[in-house]
Amino acid sequence: MSVQPTLAELMIVAASEAWRGNGEVLASGITTIPRLGASLAKLTHSSELLMTDSEAYLVAEPVPLGARGDYVPKYEGHLPFERVFECVWGGRRHAMIGPSQIDRYGQANLSAIGDYAKPKAAVLGVRGLPGNSVNHANSYFVPAHSPRVFVAGEVDMVSAAGYNDARWASGMKRDFLDVRRVVTDLCVMDFGGPGHAARVVSLHPGVGFDAAQAATGFPLLRIDDLGETPLPSAEQLEIIQRLDPHNLRGAVLKNNPPAIRSQA
Repeated sequence: MSVQPTLAELMIVAASEAWRGNGEVLASGITTIPRLGASLAKLTHSSELLMTDSEAYLVAEPVPLGARGDYVPKYEGHLPFERVFECVWGGRRHAMIGPSQIDRYGQANLSAIGDYAKPKAAVLGVRGLPGNSVNHANSYFVPAHSPRVFVAGEVDMVSAAGYNDARWASGMKRDFLDVRRVVTDLCVMDFGGPGHAARVVSLHPGVGFDAAQAATGFPLLRIDDLGETPLPSAEQLEIIQRLDPHNLRGAVLKNNPPAIRSQA
């Protein structure tokens, strides 16, 4: 374990807060830091969360990342694909994913960059985002906060629904649309401003609001009591190390920087 917490570890703790108070829902963290965030949430403040082994079983405790050695998952139920869809359609899931683009409406792009007919880059495709985004809560993870991710205007391809009224036809039901949190390497954001405007909820240590705004292609608001994102506690760092014994988190951010920018 590092002597001082890393930025990745701070982001894991920030990500875990997205699941605080969610109740008994399926917590799905996609990629390393979101998965560790969901796992940390279950082991600390939200034990009621449901979690899988990333295959087909519910587990009583999060499964560590990487090679497991002699670790045996603590299975407590079967969760085949059809039951996952029951959680999705019933709104009993909260996923955190890493889109390629996010816009001021909370819409996300996971499909293609540039003109969809002839894109500059093809990414993953929309996957399950259209259904997920209108049925259950979703949060986003962004390892490199920049205007290339937080774009001016709309995302190049709307893979996940957001709060853009122009994209919703009359009579379309959007009761369950819920873009919950965005965790980046600069700050934590939400879409809780007037008209679902994007807000900065906390700034990571050593980051100013102007720096977050300069890295964003649309205007940001700040909450009234804007403060710093909390550093990981010793207990949280111990749990993170147990969940990620091979330090896969250290490869997520370039050069694995410290949590406090002034230490860089």
